Amino acid sequence: MLLRKPKGRFKNLTMIAAPSINPAVTTENRLTRRHVGLDEIAALAAVLARAAQPGDVITLSGGLGAGKTTFARFFIQALAVNTGGDAQEEVPSPTFTLVQVYERDPAPVWHFDLYRITRAEDAYELNIEEAFEVGISLIEWSERLGALLPSDRLDVHLETEPGDEEAASTRALTLSAYGAWASRLGDICKDV
Repeated sequence: MLLRKPKGRFKNLTMIAAPSINPAVTTENRLTRRHVGLDEIAALAAVLARAAQPGDVITLSGGLGAGKTTFARFFIQALAVNTGGDAQEEVPSPTFTLVQVYERDPAPVWHFDLYRITRAEDAYELNIEEAFEVGISLIEWSERLGALLPSDRLDVHLETEPGDEEAASTRALTLSAYGAWASRLGDICKDV
C-alpha cells in the first residue's frame, strides 16, 4: 500500500506500509531509492540526526564498502553542527575499537561496529545496554546482535549498484522503520 511520495531531494523515494516480519512489531514503513549520491546520503543523515532522540537505535547494514561508516560520519557531523561544533570533525571507523562515543545534544551518540564480535553477548562488554537506554545508537553489522537487537529501530541498508558507471559514488538505499520509528519516519520525511 503506497502511503505518499516525499518531496524535495528525496522525491524519488517511495514509502510503503508492509507487514513486519517481527511478530512484536505491527507495522513497518520502508523507503527505497536507487542511484543515491553522497550529497543525498549526507542530507538524509542530517535530517535523521535532527530527529534523533535519546534511546534511538539506527542500524547500518550493507556489504564492505557500501557506505555504512560514511552514513554514520555524516550523521555525527550533522549533530556537531546542530550544537555549534565542527562539521569537519574527524569521525573514524570503530572497526578496531568496536565503539566510539561522541558527546552530542540531545544525547551521546554511540557508534558501534560489530563486525569483529563473534557472539551477540560480546556486545554487553561494549556497554550497549547503556547506549540503548540513554544514547543514540548507530550500529554497523547489527545482524551480529541477533535477538539482542531492539525491535524499535530504524534500519538503513546501503548497497553498491553493480553495473553502474558511478558505482563508486552512488548507492541503493532502503530505510525500514519498526516500532515507534514506523510513525516517526513518515513525519521526519514529509518535508524532505
